[in-house]
Amino acid sequence: MRTSTIVAASVGTAVTGFLAYAFYFDHKRRTDPEFRKALKRESKKQAKAQKEEAEAHTAREKETIKSVMKEANEEGYPANVEEKEAFFMNEVATGEARCQDGSDPIEAALCFYKALKVYPQPKDLINIYDKTVPKHILGILAEMIAADPEFKGESFFAGSDSGAGVE
Repeated sequence: MRTSTIVAASVGTAVTGFLAYAFYFDHKRRTDPEFRKALKRESKKQAKAQKEEAEAHTAREKETIKSVMKEANEEGYPANVEEKEAFFMNEVATGEARCQDGSDPIEAALCFYKALKVYPQPKDLINIYDKTVPKHILGILAEMIAADPEFKGESFFAGSDSGAGVE
């Protein structure tokens, strides 16, 4: 026998086996109520596991945000105008660079947050950020602002009525 004949026969057998299993599965799904219930239970179990994983990821991200904010606030911020200006320019440049390389969005948002803390008109800077910073990093920044007691009671984001605008 030639190699091409053996390969064709093997592929044909594999395809036939796959189709037979597909027909069996479809028949079983349509006719067996217990099988349908088991499929539905498994689907719900997977959806629940995905939801729990997403909630755990969100909780871990919030904890990370709180810890980096705490570290940044413990480091402190410059006091005089010249130092604030240099600090602001450095943090914005670092934040933009981290946005471009996409390595760590929390660190990029932290740079923008630090710049916001020393900027004399935070609302104006937020409007600039809203137009220039990627949305996922802006969301992290909004969580940082919402968690900062210094910004409580100020409305930064368009259309917000209370708090920092994002929870």
